[in-house]
Amino acid sequence: MKISGFTFVRNALKYDYPVVEAIMSILPLCDEMIVAVGQSDDDTLALIEGIDSPKIKIIETIWDDSLREGGQVLAIETNKALAAISDDTDWAFYIQADEVVHERYLPAIAKAMQVYLNDDAVEGLLLKYKHFYGSYRYVGDSARWYRREIRIVRHTGRVASYRDAQGFRTIDNKKLNVRLIDAEVYHYGWVKTPESIKKKVKEFQQFWYDDDEMEIIRAEAETFDNTQVDSLVLFEGTHPAVMAQRIAQMNWIFDFDIRQKNLSFKNKFKLFFERLTGRRIGEYRNYKLI
Repeated sequence: MKISGFTFVRNALKYDYPVVEAIMSILPLCDEMIVAVGQSDDDTLALIEGIDSPKIKIIETIWDDSLREGGQVLAIETNKALAAISDDTDWAFYIQADEVVHERYLPAIAKAMQVYLNDDAVEGLLLKYKHFYGSYRYVGDSARWYRREIRIVRHTGRVASYRDAQGFRTIDNKKLNVRLIDAEVYHYGWVKTPESIKKKVKEFQQFWYDDDEMEIIRAEAETFDNTQVDSLVLFEGTHPAVMAQRIAQMNWIFDFDIRQKNLSFKNKFKLFFERLTGRRIGEYRNYKLI
């Protein structure tokens, strides 16, 4: 069984992405790791070149910044990395630059890939998500955070990144048949210094909005307050070992009263129902669970 990891990144230092940690977290499972490095305003390329592993294969890309709708440029960059995977690969393991897999989940992931290796009905594997917010102490628990997403796909040449690169579909736009496995991805995209968060809000939205809308977004970003979030809970557990140094270097304070619930009555009921039953009302699913 051959496994290839793949990801894309640009301006990792400028926007404080834990991309090295992301790559290192799945590298033990991978025979190769494709990293599509976009032309950057910082030393992102040198950062990736500094990863000491013969598994790393870098492709340099140029993003089309004229694409301003639906985050489609992110899917295009994902597909560039996917296309560079070796032909004899069985499973392609996708990780984004702000996602990290805890080492305790690697055995379960490896087992699932082996179990379904020869079951062609299984086109992908669905992983659970934990979304950290503000600091490494808090996790988002409202319906605004997606619970699951496809991160491992069978390498058939007929799978492509979908919309803004959150998930995958077949090249003829059909949802993939997937199995849910007992493993989590830790998403750290909203754990940054206040300055980095503002940069993210101000600049990253350009892949969704036109110039007029971006003027409004950039103005609003100047007063962005990350404490105005709907609902958080305290994280009870350990972080991936690869995150230890980054966590130790955290130099900002984020405190949140977890009793605070800025939710409508409808969303309060949905949260209550989910905690009671484990099911989410109206959940968006870009996959077919089998």
